[in-house]
Amino acid sequence: MRLSPPKPSVPGTHAATRTQLLEAAGAVFAEVGFRDTTVREVCRRAGANVAAVNYHFGDKEGLYAEVLRYAHIKAFAAHPLLPGVDAKTPPPEKLRAFVHSFLQRIFDKGPASWHGRLMSREMIEPTAAMDSLIAERIRPMAGVLWQIVAEILALPVTDDRVRQCAFSVVSQCVFYHHCRPVVSRLHPGYLPLDAAGIDRLAAHITDFSLAAMKHLPALKK
Repeated sequence: MRLSPPKPSVPGTHAATRTQLLEAAGAVFAEVGFRDTTVREVCRRAGANVAAVNYHFGDKEGLYAEVLRYAHIKAFAAHPLLPGVDAKTPPPEKLRAFVHSFLQRIFDKGPASWHGRLMSREMIEPTAAMDSLIAERIRPMAGVLWQIVAEILALPVTDDRVRQCAFSVVSQCVFYHHCRPVVSRLHPGYLPLDAAGIDRLAAHITDFSLAAMKHLPALKK
């Protein structure tokens, strides 16, 4: 799947300032949410003049929309949607690659670690930016998963069971992110999210999903 590249930015120091604003804003939005984020705080962290947000993004809403887009682009650059997959890869292995890269993105501990927290906030308190994010970024990604699940089930991609299974796969992934505070208290040490821990979690989610889907065609409407 080819995701659209970032919008070209102006050259020189303006481009650097724009990037600094996006990075700073991403961290602030992830920490306190859209409503409680102030342009002044973003500019303070970015080391930029308060007028810089208006210059580059128009207003706080424009900044937030671009931060969501920027976060997705960075996350997919670091962890591609289907790494190591080609036309000959069996559908179950495509699903395994999808789940593994999904978990890597939401649990990334690198410079863009705020991406997972930002998206969690957006799911709880959606903004107007959600519509454009879905159209440009999330819907194409969902389409890839729907096609993989359809191949596994040998059903048309439009079948409701395909969508239900795809949503179930994603829900398992986001559960461990959104509910991590509860899981870590119920079972201390259960989620060591280093590379090996993510490998184990991806294997479990994939195997569990494949086992469930194996029996789904027997449940005729």
